[in-house]
Amino acid sequence: MVMTPVVRALIILNVLIFVLTSKSVIEQFGLHSFFSDQFRPFQFLTHMFLHAGLGHILGNMFGLLVFGPMLERVWGPARFLVFYMICGLGAALLYLGVNYYEMSRVLELVQNYRANPTPDGFWGLIEAHASSAYDQLAGFIDSYKANPGSTQLQQDSVRFVNAFWERYRDIEGPMVGASGAIFGVIMAFGLLFPNTELFLLFPPIPIKAKYLVLFYGAFELYSTINQAPTDNVAHFAHLGGMLFAFILVKLWGSQRKTFY
Repeated sequence: MVMTPVVRALIILNVLIFVLTSKSVIEQFGLHSFFSDQFRPFQFLTHMFLHAGLGHILGNMFGLLVFGPMLERVWGPARFLVFYMICGLGAALLYLGVNYYEMSRVLELVQNYRANPTPDGFWGLIEAHASSAYDQLAGFIDSYKANPGSTQLQQDSVRFVNAFWERYRDIEGPMVGASGAIFGVIMAFGLLFPNTELFLLFPPIPIKAKYLVLFYGAFELYSTINQAPTDNVAHFAHLGGMLFAFILVKLWGSQRKTFY
């Protein structure tokens, strides 16, 4: 497998940064929510070159190595790099857009509660977004329900809600990784070379690129809709990379329809 110049440079850069990355670097240069005090615009770019672990970077760089060179040969180094960066940035934009929508709904609940603190409102917010704290707050909730007019209990509940919001807006931590760009590369490969047969390792069978892309897209869509609480994968970013890749390929025009 022969690497092309941009693919080689991206792999080397990602590996070097991974070796030098610390937790503080991820906190500073990973992509934070718009609501976070730690959000900075430059994170749209820097998060693409950070990875959370060895498996994370190996998976992304393997995908770039397998699917990237053919695209770079077709488009040339400059256009391939532009494509890669746009997919990564587009993925981040979609991810933060969805995050903003979801977080805005929670912030609205918090602001409404601050304006009108009641036992029912407090319990509703805890039940919906902080159920893990129920055991800790059970006694407080019972006292609050028994004394709904208590100014002290209202103030204490507002302090808890404020603290909850401070934690909640950063609960997922920063998003890192080149996955959005890599999923864009995979999508473009499937669009430009749909009939190319790829040999899967698990299970060890050949599959055409167009079916592989279809599987990836369906899996990411399913994982987004049915995301488990313990799943910290940014599936919307993956879908965003694929979406922007689809748009770019259609705008640029596929320079070849099939590949055998």
